[in-house]
This record gives sequence, structure tokens and C-alpha cells, in this order.
Amino acid sequence: MKKDKKETAGDDAQHAGSDYHIPVLYNEVLDNLVIKADGIYVDCTFGGGGHSRGILSKLGPEGKLIAFDQDADAKKNLPDDERVIFVPHNFRHIQRFLRLHKITQVDGVLADLGVSSHQFDEAERGFSIRYDADLDMRMDQRQTTTAFDIVNTYSESQLHKLFEQYGEVTNSKTLAKKIVEIRKAVSLKTIHNFKNALQGVVKGNPNKYFAQVFQALRIEVNDEFGALKEMLEQLPTVLKPGGRAAIITFHSLEDRIVKSFFKKGTFEEEEEHPFESKKIESLMKPTTKKPILPTDEEMKRNSRSRSAKLRVAERVDAIKN
Repeated sequence: MKKDKKETAGDDAQHAGSDYHIPVLYNEVLDNLVIKADGIYVDCTFGGGGHSRGILSKLGPEGKLIAFDQDADAKKNLPDDERVIFVPHNFRHIQRFLRLHKITQVDGVLADLGVSSHQFDEAERGFSIRYDADLDMRMDQRQTTTAFDIVNTYSESQLHKLFEQYGEVTNSKTLAKKIVEIRKAVSLKTIHNFKNALQGVVKGNPNKYFAQVFQALRIEVNDEFGALKEMLEQLPTVLKPGGRAAIITFHSLEDRIVKSFFKKGTFEEEEEHPFESKKIESLMKPTTKKPILPTDEEMKRNSRSRSAKLRVAERVDAIKN
């Protein structure tokens, strides 16, 4: 069967920039955003531009795409398209920059969280345990705090909390104590030095262990959870009634934040009170009970999609009793 021009454009969009980052759950994102030809859409994490190109392939000449990315490298992937407005900043400032561009509300918002393949594969960025480089992990190179600054200056209790909460590291207390002891005598500035100095406290599979440790450091360096929460809180304001938000997460901590906000309109756990029924209603209504997962075919094609979960919610017009 011959594909029509629009389908071919969509296929090309999916693979464009794939050397930088293969967009996960590509078709699922486009289907669930229910894109209108004349709509205004936001891609909070432009990266290689795969998802953005897919959105553009469904927009007409009057449509608009606002692409956010704090990583300077992402700008190299921008298509030559007058419908695109690029914002080189963190998506936590979504409402502020939409207003600067005289946009009050949009039809859809996409965020593909975590680290792009490009960031993992660029050894000097310090995101990956596979290479030796400075312990950096900054998504925005304009900021000053690196992963090395954190391991070199945080107190034992701060490090313990960080590895326990953001990395779910089993022996986070022991790890924190070891870092504080060893940094007085050994420089932990590089990935090689860091891993080598801590071999004695590694529990289980070293690759998995250090992946959890690096995840915790990366989240802290980039204030990923703070940025995610700020962006989610702005969705009911920036989305038009009926507009949709599609958020792709890659670990349970992120997913929990998104799930909670879409379901309850808050990040806090609800407390049981025998005499009060204080329920916060969310203006965001999930479109599916469970997250959308990648197909077996996609997981075979792109191993980095295996842990991906897509949650979609629609902005409701008003709270219904």
C-alpha cells in the first residue's frame, strides 16, 4: 500500500535528527495530542526535534510550535520553518515565555523528560558512566553548579538524602559517609576517579548501582523535579479548555509526580482525616487510567524506550461536582 504525502512526512519527521535522539512513543504522542491544523503547541524538550517535526507535519500554515530547550546543542536541530519559535530556556518558565511571545493559551504541551541520547553519548558532558570525563551533568551549560560541586561540598546528611530520594540507592547512608571521608584525600572530579574511589561500597551490579547514583546527581544538578513541578502547575493556565498535555517519563519518581498532579492537582499525599473531607479537584483529567507504554517492536528498535511511560491529560473547562 502506498503512503500518502502526510504519512511520509510523518515518517521523515520521526527519523530526522535520530543521530541526536530517537523520539520515543512517537506515534502515541502525536495521536494523543489530537493535533489541530491551526493549533498552537509547545514542545518543552525539543532535543533532536523528532517529536516537534511530527507535530509540524500535522499543522497547517497557520499553526504554531513553541520549542523549549535549555541545552545549546539542541538549537542546531531547528528546522527552517517560520511556524517555529525557539526558546533557549528551561520549560519551568513556560508561561513567562509564552506571554513574551503574546501567547496566552495553547492547544497542547509535550514534555519528553530525562536525558537525550545525544547528552548521554557526548562523553565530555559527564552524564554517562561509560566514559571518563569531568563529573559535570549540566543540561544548561550556562549554570555554574556541576555534579562535582555537589559531591565535593554537600554535607553527609545532604548526600544521604539525595542518593536515597533521587537514586533509591540501597546503601545511600554508607555511600554518603564514604564520599565525605574520601574527598579529603582523593579528587572526585572525574567519572573514573569517582567510580574507582567508591568501588568498596558498591552493592550488586556496579553498572546498575552507578546508574542510580548518577541519576540522583543529575536530578539534583538540574533541579529536574523542581522544574517538572513548576511546569505542571502552569498547565491549567496555559492550556485551553480541551487542550492536552503529554508527558513522557523514564523512572518511577518522575512518573509518580506526573500521575499525582494529573489525578489530584497536587504533589502531596492526601492525609486521612476522620472529620474532614478536603479534596483538591484537578483541572487536568487523565485520558487513560494507565500510562501508555512502548510496543515490543519499539523496545527492540530503541532500547532506551524500555522504561518510557506516557501520561496524557486534558484540561477540563470547569470542575464538575
